[in-house]
Amino acid sequence: MCRNITTLRGLAPPATEAEVEAAARQYVRKVGGVQTTSATTASAVGDAVRTIAAATTALLDQLPPRRQPPPTLPPLRRPEVRARLAARAPGGSAGN
Repeated sequence: MCRNITTLRGLAPPATEAEVEAAARQYVRKVGGVQTTSATTASAVGDAVRTIAAATTALLDQLPPRRQPPPTLPPLRRPEVRARLAARAPGGSAGN
């Protein structure tokens, strides 16, 4: 389960808040079986994402450094994803 969640430990530079939140959101969607939020699920999903993102940040802060970088880049660091996000974002920026 959750094989699409990318390893965040050992990134250089370290994982950003957006990357941690994206991983938390992917986890919540997978476990909850919710692909898109509705008025009835938005509150529960948002609470869960915030809780898991905080736990993930605490975990990453407590783990020792990795000896090697993770095997894959997180989606928000992949050029094709950044280009797609930039095209959708108002003003054309992907949050650089």
